[in-house]
Amino acid sequence: MKNIGFASYIGVLLCMQGCSRPEKGTVPTPPASKASAPLFQVDPTTAGSVSGSVLAPGAAPIRTRIDMSEDPACASAHVGPAYDTQLTLGAQGAVTNAFVYIAHGLEGKLFAPSTEVATIDQRGCSFQPRVLGLQVGQSLRILNSDPVTHNIHPMATINRDWNHSQGPGDQPITRRFSKPEVMIPVKCNIHSWMRAYVGVLDHPYFAVTDRKGHFVLPNLPPGTYTVGLWHERLGRQERQVTVAPRQTVTANFSYNAKGKQ
Repeated sequence: MKNIGFASYIGVLLCMQGCSRPEKGTVPTPPASKASAPLFQVDPTTAGSVSGSVLAPGAAPIRTRIDMSEDPACASAHVGPAYDTQLTLGAQGAVTNAFVYIAHGLEGKLFAPSTEVATIDQRGCSFQPRVLGLQVGQSLRILNSDPVTHNIHPMATINRDWNHSQGPGDQPITRRFSKPEVMIPVKCNIHSWMRAYVGVLDHPYFAVTDRKGHFVLPNLPPGTYTVGLWHERLGRQERQVTVAPRQTVTANFSYNAKGKQ
């Protein structure tokens, strides 16, 4: 009798376990995912901006001639003499290709990634543009307009490092970066002189200075911000500004001949 009772008890347990399993062909319902944080919307009636210029009146431009003779196709593809463009200055020491961005002050605000597709072209055996800004999740399209094979290699330390060869006439490569990182050096493993830099932010407030050294960071919500500045030759700087509703704040930067403020 004891054995029969024990067997019945085991049978009940097995029945309970069997009844608790989902029927064949069904998929268990996954746990509900956490709701995404709402995207921050800038009020256009109160938005301001930061604008300014970057100058290096005591610096001398880098005019190092690039020798492309190791690849005759590169030499013929480049229009005119090739020079290193890591430091290009305009009138009165205007610094081009400086990356300006909001470094602090937007914490806790979530912005939608830009739907605009950014582009780097390998043309004349150089990366164009040399300095580029992206939002996290924004599409980056890489082209090869040259008659030679190139290799684009972003040497990221926070994002994933990747390396991709691209021959003449190959389809564009599309990539995205998943984390903020300022800046990511980019090189071509085939042509050692090819260099570029990509700044990745989790917001849309960044710019690359033009030939006059100018930049604008528009549509900023009112607040106090740290404006960051990066240049591959001259280094980094920061400046704090406060933007009142509908106000345009000027933030000028200056480097001396040694790259310091």
